Amino acid sequence: MIYSFINEHKNVFAVRTMCRVLDVTFSGYYAWARRPKSSRTEENARIMTAIKDIHKESHETYGSPRIALDLGKRGIKCSRPRVARLMREMGIRARCARKFKVTTDSNHKEPIAPNFLDQDFYPDMPFEVWTSDLTYLWTDSGWQYLTVVMELFN
Repeated sequence: MIYSFINEHKNVFAVRTMCRVLDVTFSGYYAWARRPKSSRTEENARIMTAIKDIHKESHETYGSPRIALDLGKRGIKCSRPRVARLMREMGIRARCARKFKVTTDSNHKEPIAPNFLDQDFYPDMPFEVWTSDLTYLWTDSGWQYLTVVMELFN
């Protein structure tokens, strides 16, 4: 962990200075740097790439159980806990659908508007009957309101 930090910042700070400040030996850092990557580390890197691909293909909806199944279908043997750990390390999470929230209160004592159309959606003249509806949608920039207005003659 310390050695990887030194390795990431060796272009900014002197290696000897970082070793002294972090209280590790200079020779220990270079022994770590020369050591070949373990097969487990290389395999984790390969699995992480596959996890990112599957996560992106699923529109970020798959969690570790489904990703582990999909990895198995692709011929990569990997347990669900390992997938969960690698996803945690990469900061990847499944997007969950929010629970439906009722926004209309039909149980009230307020007067109800009269129905002038009485289900007659075919007026005799143009511009005689107009209708509209309003809805609101949650977006990344907050609530957006959408209104549609229609003239029913056409």
